[in-house]
Amino acid sequence: MNYKTVMVSLALDRPNDACLAVAGDLAERFGAQVIGIAASDLRPPLYFADGGHAQKLLDEEAAATRKRLSELEAEFRASVEKRAKSVEWRSAQTLPVPYILQQARRADLLVVGARSESIVDPCAAADPGDLVMQAGRPLIVVPPAVEWFDVRSVLVAWKDVREARRAVFEALPILARARDVTIAEIPEQDARRADALLHVADVASWLLGHGIVASTVVPESAGRVTEQLGRIAADIGAGAVIAGAYGHSRFSEWILGGVTRQLIEPSGRCSLLSH
Repeated sequence: MNYKTVMVSLALDRPNDACLAVAGDLAERFGAQVIGIAASDLRPPLYFADGGHAQKLLDEEAAATRKRLSELEAEFRASVEKRAKSVEWRSAQTLPVPYILQQARRADLLVVGARSESIVDPCAAADPGDLVMQAGRPLIVVPPAVEWFDVRSVLVAWKDVREARRAVFEALPILARARDVTIAEIPEQDARRADALLHVADVASWLLGHGIVASTVVPESAGRVTEQLGRIAADIGAGAVIAGAYGHSRFSEWILGGVTRQLIEPSGRCSLLSH
């Protein structure tokens, strides 16, 4: 198993250096093609604008959007072209999330920037939470200060559910290149620690069958999952975290669990998430 095509999502409202650096790094590691993708929709004119003035505003915004998309393409090519097996650019004047979800059929991995806002402007950028829950592809979330995809130490945040199993399977090429792999499960109750120890031991044994040696960690105390995972990641110097993305749909909006929300917000490390 290997990654042949990496798709990197570029935002119109902020720098994309970190995402481009990680996409280029992945392309070099796996000999992959990179597809750059960006989209932006036109915002409706102010309600008090008359017909002629409203059309003028729309025309000006459309021209500005085309210019920005052209700038992003040039930035993408300058950053990635020499690092990837080949490159391709896709863009459109439409809402970013539906467009990227449609185009994700072409990718093995999606790379997107972390966002600290609880609500991302849907016309200018894709919300990582929307992408991870709907794309059907693993998502690498990149903090703004990251300069490369650091796999010297990788933390697998295990939970014995479908999403975690899928995430670890889809991360096999990354785990195979990691220097150190640690599997951690935080018991939800103190009485369940024995079960957690069995879970991580099984995962470590499964990874060994793929030639990947992993250590395991199960804390003595239960609960405080986000806090304890953060402490373990810091202790092992993790440059990346592999985890399932958990959530459910409510009134057509994706409501993310606390750990998933924490992993898509800016931090000091990349996260590979799968739903």
